[in-house]
Parts: sequence; structure tokens; C-alpha cells
Amino acid sequence: MVNFQVPRGACDCHTHIFGEAQRFPFAPERSYTPEPASIAEMGTLHRALHTSRVVIVQPSVYGTDNACTLDAIRQLGASARGIAVIDDKTPETALDEMNRAGIRGVRLNLQTAGLTDPAVARQRFQRMVERLKDRNWHIQLYTQLALVEAISDQVMAAEIPVVFDHFGGARAPLGTYQAGLPALLNLVRAGKAYVKISAPYLVSTQAPDYPDVASLAEALIAANPQRILWGSNWPHPDASKVSGRKTTDRAPPLKIDDGRVFNQFATWEPDAAQRQLILVENPARLYGF
Repeated sequence: MVNFQVPRGACDCHTHIFGEAQRFPFAPERSYTPEPASIAEMGTLHRALHTSRVVIVQPSVYGTDNACTLDAIRQLGASARGIAVIDDKTPETALDEMNRAGIRGVRLNLQTAGLTDPAVARQRFQRMVERLKDRNWHIQLYTQLALVEAISDQVMAAEIPVVFDHFGGARAPLGTYQAGLPALLNLVRAGKAYVKISAPYLVSTQAPDYPDVASLAEALIAANPQRILWGSNWPHPDASKVSGRKTTDRAPPLKIDDGRVFNQFATWEPDAAQRQLILVENPARLYGF
């Protein structure tokens, strides 16, 4: 149950759809196999949260086959936008088609791929900047603070927006003095990066209310509220390695109380006008709602 007034036009900026496997096959090289998560189920969630806009993020399990994500955007219409995954083989004509379909950015998922080499991260980031520089798109990065710091000069120089997933990979138990966080805060303060204050359970172990996340969220908002986004990360896929579980075995999603987590957002930002900015105005500007 949501216990605060959610502004009209609020957007969940980070969700995934996992369709029927026969229609939307998973990539053979995937690191996990999620359970199905349908558009109808997501709609039930968003009615409960009182959010009316959504961003569908291409999950790693589909590789560069964006068909499931594009199908979801098509079914949802004007209330949805998407983030794709591409590679060097993806033709420009495909990007043109995805743009018309509602895609507004490309995701570099370094975290799930286990990529920690700063040199490789810098190379991949710069290649994507060059690929997208003439489009009204952005780069979305899922990574750790160490790599955020390693590419911070490139982000500062980039001519397109950059978005960092899930608190930029910060670790809540380390608080606001952890290595790499000043670099992230500087990028946010300068207006060069957006950060999603999303999925606190990925950066904290203090369930169910994740109190140690508050200082991170408050520091990011204070740095520049115009560069903060909120997302649920529904359906909360579990990509962790579990002993005895093969990548082709179904991995149950994490059990998360979405309403309770959303209520924490209102404690991180108690001001209604600022919540309007984060939930409505920032997504409208970035995704073109």
C-alpha cells in the first residue's frame, strides 16, 4: 500500500518484461533464466503504485534481440518507452526503427557481464558515445562505482546524456564516504549524469526498509534533483549464482514488497514538489513523454 500522494504522470523508469519463451527465446549465452513476467502483471503493479508511465529496459537474457521489449512498448503505447541493447553488428536502420518504436537509449550492462576492467569499460563507453552522438538517445550503464570513477572524464565530455542504474553501484553499508562516490556526485552535480535511485535491495542487506540506503539517496538528490530518476526494477530478477543451479534452470524472482519500497522513496525525499520533479518531470525530459 502506497502511503504518499503519487503525482499524476509518475514514471517507473526501470522494469523488465520476460515473455513466452517460445515466442521470445532467451540468448544461449545468458547468465540466468528468469520466470515469465507479463505486461498484465506489470500493469497490476503500476495501478497499485499509482504510476502511469513506464520504461522497459532490455534485460541481459535476451542479448541484442530486443523483440520482447519492443513488443511490450507497442502494446503499452504512448505511456511506455524503452532502452535497447545493441552491438557493433546492429545496423543503423534497426536503430531508426527502434527510435520510431519508442526506444530512447542503449544499455551497457557491465555488471551482469562481470566486466571490471577499466580499460575495456572506457573503450565500450566511447564506442557507444560515437554510435549514438547523432541521435536523441542516452547511454544507460549498470556497473560499479570503481568503473564510474574510471570513465568519469569521458562522461563529463560526452555530448549525450548518461544514466547510471541502481545508485550507480554504490554499496549502502559503506555510506557516503566510499571510494568512487565523489566522482558520481560530481557528475550528477554538473548535470552530466542521471542516477536511478532504484532497487535498494541490490545495494543494501537491511531488508525490508533498507535504512542504510537513505544517506545515499539523500546525497544524490541534494547533488542535483534534476538528474534523479526512480525505478522499481520489477519483476526483480535474480541473476546471482546459486550452487547447483544451471543457467538454463528457472531462477525465481526476488520477493520484494514494491509498495513498501516505493514508500521509502517518500522518506528519502519528503518534499512533494521535489517528488514531482523526480517522478514526472525528469523522466518526461529524458524519455520524451
